[in-house]
Amino acid sequence: MWGNHHSLPVSRRRLLHQGCLGVFGLGCAGQLAAEAPLPGRTSTSLRPEPGYSCIFIVQYGGASHIDSFDLKPLAPDNVRGPFQPIATRTPGLEVCEHLPQLAQQSDKFTIIRSMTHGNPGHDGGMHVAMTGHSMPRPETPYFGSVISRLQPARRNIPSYVWLQNLAGDVEPRYLKGGFLGVSHGPLRVGTDLDNPSARDFHFAGFDPLEGNAPERLQSRQKLLQALSDRLIAADAEEGQSVSKSPVSGFQRFQEKAFDLITGTHASAAFDLSRESSHMRHRYGHHPLGQNLLMARRLVEAGVRQVSVTAWCGVAEGEKFVHTQTWDMHGPSAGSHLGSIFGSGSFGLGFALPRVDQAVSALLEDLDDRGLLAQTLVVLVGEFGRAPRIFEQGRDHWPACYSALIAGAGVQGGLVYGASDPQGSYVRDKPVTPEDFSATLFKAMGIDPNSRIGLDGFTHPASTGEPVSEILRI
Repeated sequence: MWGNHHSLPVSRRRLLHQGCLGVFGLGCAGQLAAEAPLPGRTSTSLRPEPGYSCIFIVQYGGASHIDSFDLKPLAPDNVRGPFQPIATRTPGLEVCEHLPQLAQQSDKFTIIRSMTHGNPGHDGGMHVAMTGHSMPRPETPYFGSVISRLQPARRNIPSYVWLQNLAGDVEPRYLKGGFLGVSHGPLRVGTDLDNPSARDFHFAGFDPLEGNAPERLQSRQKLLQALSDRLIAADAEEGQSVSKSPVSGFQRFQEKAFDLITGTHASAAFDLSRESSHMRHRYGHHPLGQNLLMARRLVEAGVRQVSVTAWCGVAEGEKFVHTQTWDMHGPSAGSHLGSIFGSGSFGLGFALPRVDQAVSALLEDLDDRGLLAQTLVVLVGEFGRAPRIFEQGRDHWPACYSALIAGAGVQGGLVYGASDPQGSYVRDKPVTPEDFSATLFKAMGIDPNSRIGLDGFTHPASTGEPVSEILRI
């Protein structure tokens, strides 16, 4: 084997690829590979600013815009709901009474009241909303995968992380990278009750397999280094440039893997025990709060995209069902749901206060640390809820809904667009999925026309136009 590399039963490339992580017992090859450039070109007309990241909070199930950021107090009883509007720091902007802390930070964010698309299903609506395409193909990548491709992490840490799982109502596209490949899919942290709010939660994604002691890892690292050096030398004998040798690329890949499991930077970012009890309490001792606290730690460590399922947890006295907090159809759709306006696990009286606590803490914390100007924060579901209340619930409604965006290149203290008097349809300034994604990319300093196709000239990051009124860049 050492004497004649031509006789190897597998190629050098395959050997190094299979060996470099297998010897470490590490299962996150995709996240390491995400930093390696793909074939083809991307637009350089707008260079990304160093350090821009995004925390994308997904209100899975479809949050009611009429009961949160676009109340209709003058609408009929079967439309407006029981919650009252309260004033914010932004003149003319009112939000739900269950969002008092966010109301006092409205100068930090923009509310878009004219989001719209045409897909009313959880699976289809999620795919539309998270890809920024009204008619996406099955392989169209999510926003985070495109960020991983165009603005990868500069440090040895995953570019894209997804905190908390989605449930069975959607296909697991969110765990993949679409046509960009699994290397641009997210590292997922937390499943159902096993999440950062659980007692003694520990993310083991960077832990070596049992039995791989540090001394053994060091020995394996030396063996791989010797093998790599020998194969690179063989390439050089054949006239292959060292810098272009496929083996040298895998050597760098191997070194990153070793650094991940022997270093402390990545593992520390996922360790909430390093946070004070005061800070953990400020975010809230529930899944959304602790996931957002971890999200802040991750962007602080250099992760570019952190998607967070906005699951608010299980109300006291109830049993876990699924992570689909915002799918509030009311008791007619299932005995576990209860009233959309109640204080159960699937009621706004339970969910909105937790959003208020956790998201306001995130905005305040990012601002205090000087991170808000380089971190885009997005809060949105796959659609809204129907204007008409039906048996203590509201059904899916993609024709008009709301989103909150803050940080990075986004204006604060702004309301953009408007719905009709019942919140049924967009009355002014519609924002399509394409325009929304283009706006988010632009806010992060990314040219929406950047090409992400493997051929270097097809598949722009977005086919929409940025909403310039929302942006300050």
